[in-house]
Amino acid sequence: MNARISPREAAAMLTLALRSGLAVAPGADCGTAPGAARESSVEPDTALVLHDLDRLDARAREAVAAFPPGTLHAVAVKANPLPPLLRRLAALDPALGAEVASLPELELALDAGLPPGRIVFDSPAKTCGELRRALALGVHLNADNFQELERIAALVAAMGPPKGTVGLRVNPQVGAGAIAATSVAAAFSKFGLPLGECRDRIVAAFAAHPWLTGLHCHVGSQGCAPGQLVAAARATVALAEAIRAAGGAVTAIDLGGGLPVTYRDDDPKPSLADYAAALRQGCPGLFAGPHRLITEFGRAIHAGAAFAAARVEYVKAYGGVRCAVTHLGADMFLRPCYNPADWHHDTAAARPDGRLKAGPAVVQAIAGPLCFQGDFPVRQAALPALEPGDWVLFLDAGAYTMSMWSRYNSRPMPAVVGIAQGRAALLKPRETTVDVLRFWHGG
Repeated sequence: MNARISPREAAAMLTLALRSGLAVAPGADCGTAPGAARESSVEPDTALVLHDLDRLDARAREAVAAFPPGTLHAVAVKANPLPPLLRRLAALDPALGAEVASLPELELALDAGLPPGRIVFDSPAKTCGELRRALALGVHLNADNFQELERIAALVAAMGPPKGTVGLRVNPQVGAGAIAATSVAAAFSKFGLPLGECRDRIVAAFAAHPWLTGLHCHVGSQGCAPGQLVAAARATVALAEAIRAAGGAVTAIDLGGGLPVTYRDDDPKPSLADYAAALRQGCPGLFAGPHRLITEFGRAIHAGAAFAAARVEYVKAYGGVRCAVTHLGADMFLRPCYNPADWHHDTAAARPDGRLKAGPAVVQAIAGPLCFQGDFPVRQAALPALEPGDWVLFLDAGAYTMSMWSRYNSRPMPAVVGIAQGRAALLKPRETTVDVLRFWHGG
């Protein structure tokens, strides 16, 4: 099974969702006379997110198969926090867990049925209350800096030895990737301790704190070459050896995530197996050492297993630009709208019934519904000419889309549908106006 949903597969999934009644196509037009019978009394869906659950399962199993037995694959909740998906991954394989970066993400992971030992807690701004909760539960806790280590030491003195493992995040300083905003291993990073400046203090911290037994490194999310990830692993293994030589212990090495995902057909297509093979060749001590491995793949698991569909409301053609106005923009595709040079989603066109639209390709802009001029998820899409009622399919939308939803203009989040073994099920209903009001009221 390919890592990505193809346009033809996406159209088949949308058609199934529409035929099953889990999504509602547009009904009668606005010209229907008052009191006249309408095609549907239900407000039609303006947007949908559809997940291929079989593909999600396959991608997660690829990760498990690529790495040695005993590896914990803590899938980043930030990539996709949808509870049905978290529960599905939790039940799929005991090697799968969750990486969390806030207290609510931690509670989502617990609610999904994950035991604390399969949860990794990362954040550069953990409060004392969050640290206390993590230590009491027994999750794998990665400290970000020396001040946080001091807080943990004080809590350990008061609470007793941690129930789980405690690690320390280091910046391996292997350089920035192609996208600066998602690169965290340059000379300076807001995350972790720079290895070049802090090596001696890091080694000393492990010798001073017997409960400190893990190392964590992460190079970045998207835009970082696999070679950088391998170089970071080498630096981390070398640090672990220095710690052991100084009397400390390293029982866990957390490699983070960051394996690049293919968003364009001509993008590189590194697989999870390719990455594991590169680690075996470039850092043999990683798989052979006396430590458990942890990964934090999020985008690599989720991105290609879902797509979004936005209904075309209007089409405008002025000033030499054909523009389809749709119901998804920077509310869901924040990065492509604000930084199109670095972020991209391939698109396809579907008819109102969900079937792929045929016809010669026409270059047209895909606009979102929000009130600012930059709200273009795609500025030049070569698709059959879109018309009102058609759907625009945004591929590879399983990661960092719904989780980055913007409340600008207070538009409701779309329904989320999951498809497995040819059957569709509602994973999350679309928000109503009442839901949005409740969000703002705080009730």
